[in-house]
Amino acid sequence: MVRNPVVAGQFYPGSKEALKRDVGALIDANADKKNVIGAVSPHAGYAYSGKVAGATLSLIKPKRTYIILGPNHTGLGANFAIDTNEAWNTLLGSVRIDSHLADRIEKDCPYIKYDGAAHEHEHSIEVQLPFLQILQKDFAIVPICAAYADPGAYGEIGAAIAASVKGLRAEKDVAIIASSDMTHYESASSAKEKDSAAIGAILRLDEKSLIRKVAEMDISMCGYAPAAIMLAAAKELGAKSARLVDYRTSGDATGDYSSVVGYAGIIIL
Repeated sequence: MVRNPVVAGQFYPGSKEALKRDVGALIDANADKKNVIGAVSPHAGYAYSGKVAGATLSLIKPKRTYIILGPNHTGLGANFAIDTNEAWNTLLGSVRIDSHLADRIEKDCPYIKYDGAAHEHEHSIEVQLPFLQILQKDFAIVPICAAYADPGAYGEIGAAIAASVKGLRAEKDVAIIASSDMTHYESASSAKEKDSAAIGAILRLDEKSLIRKVAEMDISMCGYAPAAIMLAAAKELGAKSARLVDYRTSGDATGDYSSVVGYAGIIIL
């Protein structure tokens, strides 16, 4: 079974040629690539967040497998769901699912289930793939939709994912990408204030602080659950530092700063 793209022509161009051209203009082919353990990358339309996503993903030294955690915008399927397909098609070709690692994660983490329904209409993971496909020729993915749960669950899920990677001795072969936008539909000044607090927690590698800030400041960061899980896993895999690659808002593309969405690109090392 193969998942076909669902937001081609909406979040990004609908033809292979246009997609290659647009992504090629957004990535940095000469980036000083790092041994990235984790990352936060936005998932809006490429016209809005593509520069941030391209700059961030360009910094990742190619990995064999990317665990991509995305929020569940649709509410369908299990709260924490690995897709059941064998591969994901994009306009640029097919990306296989690393079934060996996926099986290990599903076995090691009681929260995570196989459930394709969560992925059928979800865009947050799909939009990351064309960047990775332009940046490297061959890789696999483990796509996981992550909804909301008791705050303590995120650390447990992250630890279980890290244990799965370690169990397969794949620490050097895997990077974990949390797909997330930041504050939604507030003024640019309000978004930057709130997003600075969330970004600060991520840069401190403090998933518990991130969760607290989101709750206390009412930050509409759609992927805080994926980010918290990624941070917990990355620390278990040896992460010691983080770097903000770029921060923008939709106002930088539209010129309207009265109601914006924020986009942050962060790498975890």
